[in-house]
Amino acid sequence: MSINEHLISVIPYQPKVFLADMVFYKIATNMAFQTHYLTPDIKLSLFGEGTFKTETVFEHHMLIWFISGETKIVQADSTHYFGAGDIFLIPRNQPTTIINYPLNGQPHKAVAMHLTKERLKDFYHRNKPFTNHLPKPQNVRSFNKHPLLESCLASLIPYFDLKDALPHNIANIKIEEAITILRTIDVGIDTLLANFEEPGKINLSDYMEKNFMFNMTMEKFGYLTGRSLTTFKRDFKKTYNTTPQKWLTQKRLALAHYLLSEKKKNPVDLYLEVGFENLSHFSFAFKKHFGYAPTAVTRLGHA
Repeated sequence: MSINEHLISVIPYQPKVFLADMVFYKIATNMAFQTHYLTPDIKLSLFGEGTFKTETVFEHHMLIWFISGETKIVQADSTHYFGAGDIFLIPRNQPTTIINYPLNGQPHKAVAMHLTKERLKDFYHRNKPFTNHLPKPQNVRSFNKHPLLESCLASLIPYFDLKDALPHNIANIKIEEAITILRTIDVGIDTLLANFEEPGKINLSDYMEKNFMFNMTMEKFGYLTGRSLTTFKRDFKKTYNTTPQKWLTQKRLALAHYLLSEKKKNPVDLYLEVGFENLSHFSFAFKKHFGYAPTAVTRLGHA
């Protein structure tokens, strides 16, 4: 049986963890998930049933090609929608909410390639980066269905049928080809790919106001603002005079109320976007905070 035939008969998810992933999947109990790795940096993923949400901060840049299904990707300053055939890059160290859906009876299926810092450092040691461009924003970069990238990523599919591991020299060629194509179709992308700086200490209030809807540990919030956990908690107390957990809950509920009352969204359509893990928890927290259920906002005109 080929890997494509095997993936259609989806099996329950069995964890297979690589450090390069740095992603935590929050999967509904009725969902089937499978990942097939060519190498730790090249994988084919399939989610067979239902809507699911992933919140992540990738350690490395992720180049992704959707084969089927659709997805909604939310970052602090932008929201993106992608469907079958679309290709995009998620930069490292950026809080990202990914909400995936099956479509037209087809599962959500994608090829993902990790562009690690080590590999990129080696590439730019041999290839001088372009320097005559301003830094690119650290958000999702879409390449639509660019034929060069599509050809590169589609050429990986036959390798997933191999019983043996993909030789490293072939994997290296494929990833280097992808990097070269990215530089060819976006001459300014070197300002992103060749930037190896780690997060430095930044204004805590500015960062939290933009990223409060992302479910991250306090350690991760600290790292992304250039602080140790102890310093993050101390600076947070000075800035907001409350704990991070209480402040985050209040901010998420306030955003939810705005989306319900002003944007006329339904609770089931927004609870994931504002940082809650399930609808029941969101509804309980909302009613406890405001004194009425989320459904009452639009039904009774609460504002």
